Amino acid sequence: MEQHRTRTPQRRQAAQVRPAPSGGAGEAPVPASGPAVSVAVAPAPASGGGAVPGSRQGGVPPVVLALRRFPNPRLTGIGAGLFAALAMFLLACVDRLLFGGSAIVYGVLFLPVSALTALWVRPADLVTAPIIVPIAFAVGVIPVAGGTGGFGGQAMAVVTALAVHAGWLYGGTLVAGLIATVRKVRQMRERQRHLARTATRRPRA
Repeated sequence: MEQHRTRTPQRRQAAQVRPAPSGGAGEAPVPASGPAVSVAVAPAPASGGGAVPGSRQGGVPPVVLALRRFPNPRLTGIGAGLFAALAMFLLACVDRLLFGGSAIVYGVLFLPVSALTALWVRPADLVTAPIIVPIAFAVGVIPVAGGTGGFGGQAMAVVTALAVHAGWLYGGTLVAGLIATVRKVRQMRERQRHLARTATRRPRA
């Protein structure tokens, strides 16, 4: 007896051809029976605008970045002198109203004014910073000197105050002189670097 072999009929899936788009006569038909492949595209990183909070930008400490946000004007010698004298006179008036003309308060306030004067004067007038500061101290000491008896008594009170508070006067002048010296040295170094770069860029004959 013959045994009939049973074979499982193989299903033949006819390839379904997608119709070619209009106008694309030379394009090959794409079979639709193949599995769809999904490709995940990673988002591109944001361009340098988003900095991590608390991180250093370009290796600069956060303290320096905070100081750079402060105003940085460039005053002439006369402008720096007017600024220092007016600031010390106003601070002396406030000192007399609130603290009764305290010499310690006036001396402490004189130090930051001296530093700002030396920082804000333009590089061409750095030499005037140590000269401006003592004049501003003398102008500002008038309200706290406490002189009476007309112009002569007021002048004697100012001279006495300058002699008594000479420590604060020398301290503020020293601060202004040190800052002006540091700025002058940095200016000279930058000029030398600029000259060196200019010399290296020149074509050799």
